[in-house]
Amino acid sequence: MDIKKELLKEHSKEQAEYIAAFIGTDKNRFKDLMSLFLGDDYRTSQRAAWAVSKCHDKNPELIAPYLKHMLQNLEKAHHDAVKRNTLRILQDIEIPESLWGKTADVCFKVMQSSAEPIAVKVFGMTVLANICQKVPELKNELRLIIEDQLPYGSAGFKSRAKKVLKDL
Repeated sequence: MDIKKELLKEHSKEQAEYIAAFIGTDKNRFKDLMSLFLGDDYRTSQRAAWAVSKCHDKNPELIAPYLKHMLQNLEKAHHDAVKRNTLRILQDIEIPESLWGKTADVCFKVMQSSAEPIAVKVFGMTVLANICQKVPELKNELRLIIEDQLPYGSAGFKSRAKKVLKDL
């Protein structure tokens, strides 16, 4: 299968699942998908984001070698789908200690940006909450940011914020 061709053929949940099923546990196929996801083509990386997320759901072990690259990509990502799916993955994994600082920096920027969509902020909030369990010194900063945005947040933001604040 030509993964790029399949990504560009159709943008749907079914197509993302089809591509993820094709990739399965094959590290070389996943490498090809990650190359498209981390690439510079706006449309291809957007569509690859969903397939990467679906691959992670089924085979989370495939992600580990790409974490550093995903964080670098997150800083320059132009499409919300790339940010959203990257942070969605990061909220569910054990981030290596060597990447805690970089991850926290990126997530704090996401949380403080008024331009970020709610889903991106909510996933970033959860990633930060997970890091705070290991680096308690960050709890106050996260608490302040959440409390500052809470009165203006959507229902989804408020729901996650209340849970995170309780856990902090």
